[in-house]
Amino acid sequence: MHYVSVEGLTKSYGINPLFRNISFHLSEGDKIALIARNGVGKSTLLRILNGTETADEGKLFIHKDVTVALFEQDPVFDEEKTVLENIFHNDHPVLNVIREYEVASENEDGEKLAQLFVRMDELGAWDFEVKVKQILSKLNIHHLAQPVKDLSGGQRKRIALAKTLIDIGFDHKHTLLMMDEPTNHLDVGMIEWLENYLNQENVTLLLVTHDRYFLDAVCGEIWELERENMYVYTGDYENYVEKKAARIESELASIDKAKNEYRKELEWMRKQPKARTTKSKARQDRFYDVESRAKQKIEDAQLQLQVKMSRLGGKVVEMKKVYKSYGDLAVLKGFDYNFSKGERIGIIGKNGVGKSTFLNIIQQIESADSGKINIGDTVIFGNFSQQGLVIRENMRVIEYVKTFAENFPLANGGSLSAAQFLELFLFTPDKQYTYLESLSGGEKKRLQLLTILFRNPNFLILDEPTNDLDLPTLAVLENFLSEYQGCVLIVSHDRYFMDRLVDHLFVFEGDGVVTDFPGNYTQYRLSQKEQERNEAAGTKTEALQRKTDSPGKENGSDAAPAEARKKKGFKEKREFETLEKELPLLEKEKAVITEKMSSGNLPFDELQQLSERMTAITNEIEEKEMRWLELSEMD
Repeated sequence: MHYVSVEGLTKSYGINPLFRNISFHLSEGDKIALIARNGVGKSTLLRILNGTETADEGKLFIHKDVTVALFEQDPVFDEEKTVLENIFHNDHPVLNVIREYEVASENEDGEKLAQLFVRMDELGAWDFEVKVKQILSKLNIHHLAQPVKDLSGGQRKRIALAKTLIDIGFDHKHTLLMMDEPTNHLDVGMIEWLENYLNQENVTLLLVTHDRYFLDAVCGEIWELERENMYVYTGDYENYVEKKAARIESELASIDKAKNEYRKELEWMRKQPKARTTKSKARQDRFYDVESRAKQKIEDAQLQLQVKMSRLGGKVVEMKKVYKSYGDLAVLKGFDYNFSKGERIGIIGKNGVGKSTFLNIIQQIESADSGKINIGDTVIFGNFSQQGLVIRENMRVIEYVKTFAENFPLANGGSLSAAQFLELFLFTPDKQYTYLESLSGGEKKRLQLLTILFRNPNFLILDEPTNDLDLPTLAVLENFLSEYQGCVLIVSHDRYFMDRLVDHLFVFEGDGVVTDFPGNYTQYRLSQKEQERNEAAGTKTEALQRKTDSPGKENGSDAAPAEARKKKGFKEKREFETLEKELPLLEKEKAVITEKMSSGNLPFDELQQLSERMTAITNEIEEKEMRWLELSEMD
């Protein structure tokens, strides 16, 4: 089923075209990643498909049975309403009863809950209520009665994501879900859950993301907007990079060939008499076609980072017995570490455990409660914070940069003017006279990076640097950091970025505990999953042993006192019945996958996908069996 058909779509802002005469189709089940440089029109294209913006030219057809849902980078809420009211904003019987059920649960209103049990049954809302609970839990959304206006940016983003997933899940058979940078402000656990959720749901997806692991896990095709055109690549991000390089090489070869032909045709044109025969007229027309091809420009401008780094001495940063708390929230408990020159350390942990506070303490922006922090005399911090640029109204880009310095020293000993330095960061002369508030999110991030690097820092602190940066800029930043001689501390939920750059991790476990893990993020996650499997296997063995060896159990009857056993409520009975249906289905799927993997004739990609699914199913079966055992011991 065709969801969307687009023909000859064109959109410009002023004299600057974003895309021109592009055509494409979206069919049911497609999962497409849309990538481009910042400012090329990714978000604009999504808004055109959503109907909130219009194209200058072209045709757009959306099937009448298709619902289009757009998750935007800057979500809009009714600020005076609560989290619950914003999430369940649609007037639909199923959503209404679930909303009432959540309110009654929070208020512990037993009488109201009893009434709602009946209505939930009548509407068949239990299955969807389980899905809603899962979404809210996995996105760490609690305190549903809190007004949205009091929330942080990260909380708002997660609520908007929950709202979108719930909307598409309850009543729409055919939905095109468009997501603009959904992983920003999510921790790694949430991102991994979202990957699995989007893969399991029967959803058609158009995704804008800078997270390459997320892209590979969810999408099977990449569309790139470049030089006003759209290019299509089937496969993962690595394949896209290879195919794009081959395409550009082919285009350059074609242009070189056209240039040689152009020189010959130009010589012929100059020798022609003014009177034109029919034959010469046709050749002259062909000349202009060759000329246009020969004068094509393949502009693949790259961000250039070649700043000078200040010398870093032997002593960098020493932290001894550092403690920090906010009321009952402990951030650090006796943290000890001596930073060395050239170290690249990643910092991971759930939102709210104190990662940004830790970075501020190192820079002495915040003070520790106790302990010693000694900073080397030669250390110059470069702080790429989540706060971003402090925008000054009515100030142009070039004026803003000149408030820091007129000239910038380079690694090779030379220097550049402010305007030349801006061009290295892909700010064209026209763009340099744009007002700051008119820049896109990615352009502001690029400008922020520029203002940090011109100080020649030798200790870079990067707090979520990948948010809002496009993939080409990220690749250049990664290459720069991999060769950077100073210290680098990175807080990021971009697993690909972390894997490429860090030597080891500070893992913020919570309650002030920080573990030093010797490896990158993927190695840490594999180690963690192995530990979880071992713990689950041990717990399962203990539970089975307790069930087998329970006292008073004779002739198949359990003589344990009834008062010592918990009773199943209505909800637990429903859950137990659901588990008894789900477990056989999972076992069946596991058997089918085992048979396929044993055939010995599968391609590598399919074998890898099946292997990942087998791991997920095995973990799910273990969790559900444990829960089944707990429920089976209740009366």
